Amino acid sequence: MLAKLSVQLLAAATIVSAFPNPLSLLSRAVINHDAVVAFPQTVPSGLTGSLYLKYKPYLKVFNGCVPFAAVNAAGDTGGGLATSGSASSGCSSSTGQVYVRGGTYNGAYGIMYSWYMPKDSPSSGLGHRHDWENVVVWLSAQSDSATLRGVAVSAHGDYDKSTSPPLSGTRPKIGYTSVWPVNHQLITTNEQGGEQP
Repeated sequence: MLAKLSVQLLAAATIVSAFPNPLSLLSRAVINHDAVVAFPQTVPSGLTGSLYLKYKPYLKVFNGCVPFAAVNAAGDTGGGLATSGSASSGCSSSTGQVYVRGGTYNGAYGIMYSWYMPKDSPSSGLGHRHDWENVVVWLSAQSDSATLRGVAVSAHGDYDKSTSPPLSGTRPKIGYTSVWPVNHQLITTNEQGGEQP
């Protein structure tokens, strides 16, 4: 009987401990998009971090907002911008931030690099507040000797794919653009843009 009670108490304690501490779920602030302080470039040690840096894309912004940090160390998020003014009004200057994660799928290794822009507005009144765009760099394996299989760039809820994207060394050259009146998307480009931490 005591053993059964011990098991039940252990099970109950396990269930209770699986629920997050309510104090850790405090809401964070929504702050001005240009007040969010980016994180310094930080990658995991070893092979994963090495691959993240080796294939980190350059981003050329042809029109619209440049990338901004989306969240700060306190968990506060940027409030974005209304679709007023020009395509880059209020969002033409920032160090930016690139967010990255990698994983294996069907034997290939994919690295997703994501950027946040405070608005996606080809012209005043068109578009929407907040824009997330990303590129997936596909490698033959998670290995130092991997070969590039291609890239997939986000475009209006889908992906445009290229098996031979323009590169600078091992780094894809990606563009952010809009052809009026359609919202922004990523493209591959021969022009080399900047990089973000």
